[in-house]
Amino acid sequence: MIKGSFFILLFYFLGEFVSILINGFIPGSVIGMILLFLSLFFKIINPESVKNTATVITKNMALFFVPVAVGLMAYAGLLTESLMAIVFAIGISTILTIITVALIQERFEKQRNKVDIKK
Repeated sequence: MIKGSFFILLFYFLGEFVSILINGFIPGSVIGMILLFLSLFFKIINPESVKNTATVITKNMALFFVPVAVGLMAYAGLLTESLMAIVFAIGISTILTIITVALIQERFEKQRNKVDIKK
């Protein structure tokens, strides 16, 4: 568990460092997660070494939403002022996501059909 915590925190801090280098264009936590994923994917780190820690974090995920909920309550006035803009942004991003996933899925299906026909 300590080894897993070390790796997760190491990649978090590496991500934060890279984020500082690029002036915060991408959040450090996202960069760290990508770096951790790549190191697991390319077998630089054994997945078993972070499995227990990741399981504990995932099972207690609700604790990580408490600060977000408190922040939403603290800025309730600001959120209600901008409610239409927020709803519009969520609606447009949802539609764009659905269209993007549909196009990618359609392309994968065409590629799979071409491979099946060749066999």
